[in-house]
Amino acid sequence: MNLLKQIRHRAEWLAVRALALLVPALPRGFVHGTADLSGAAAAFIDLPGRRVALSNLATAFPEMLAASRRRLVRQSYQHFARAQADLFWSARLTPEKLAEVFDLSDLERLKSERGECGHIFACLHYGGFEWIALVLGLCEFDCTVVTQAFKNPLLDDTFNALREVSGHQTVRREGALLRLFKALQNRRSVVLAVDLTIPAKLPCVPVTCFGMQTCMTFAHSFLHKRTGAPIIPTYCEPLPGGRYRLVLAPALELPPAATHQQVAQACWDHFEPVIRRSPAPWLWMYKHWRYRPANATRPYPDYANQSSWFEVRLARAASEKARNLQAHAAPASGVSA
Repeated sequence: MNLLKQIRHRAEWLAVRALALLVPALPRGFVHGTADLSGAAAAFIDLPGRRVALSNLATAFPEMLAASRRRLVRQSYQHFARAQADLFWSARLTPEKLAEVFDLSDLERLKSERGECGHIFACLHYGGFEWIALVLGLCEFDCTVVTQAFKNPLLDDTFNALREVSGHQTVRREGALLRLFKALQNRRSVVLAVDLTIPAKLPCVPVTCFGMQTCMTFAHSFLHKRTGAPIIPTYCEPLPGGRYRLVLAPALELPPAATHQQVAQACWDHFEPVIRRSPAPWLWMYKHWRYRPANATRPYPDYANQSSWFEVRLARAASEKARNLQAHAAPASGVSA
């Protein structure tokens, strides 16, 4: 590592440590106001992210006016800034204060239906997503949470401490599947994001998202098939006054023969109507559609590229779909004969 990079990493660490100490001492309303200003500034300054967000919105909502897209980009940055600010403020969140900040009616329902096995909370990067695992932990759900390492390794310890404040366990994405499997075997629940793009050369499945194809994880499907744990589509919806609603959909009802691709698609199909109804809280500045199919019949974001690995994933999913159709048709044809 060169000297300039070391200096930059150390400066970032000092800034993050200062925020971790300062933010919990501030009123949450002030923290959110500062986050809104910072998010609006970031939407103006972060030109690469702004271009990605505008391109995403232009392809996902082609009928939307340009002025509306620009407003949504600013709001998306502000929601993300609020989520990060709340993460730093999380030391102030206690079981006694949860009702002040959260509508937990879905969680109360899940607790009343709770069995002896753990749950697979398949999460969307939406609204207050950083607090999903924290709230579950404060409500006595022992969770193992998948996180991604920072490019600056000095930041990992601080963010891990913030994310583990309610007692849950964090694991890195690399090699996480085995640890999640063991957690479910030990009757813990697992929390993992399922809406981010996976490199096509890694294990993943194609999912239709806003009419476009992308690559997403199938870890939740693998864990469900191996352990029988229910998959709960989960997101944290912003409410007026800085409050959130922790939305826990009913467990996915999946046929035993469902493929990993079908499970991932079924999970996403719970989320897309949420985003269409209120798009601003989603991470529009993220490259959700990195790959463009060779035979694409509709526009894709301008950053999307063709990939031979992606074509392999698409062909494999099409082959699995054809085999399933044949398997369902065969008994019917045998009876008629």
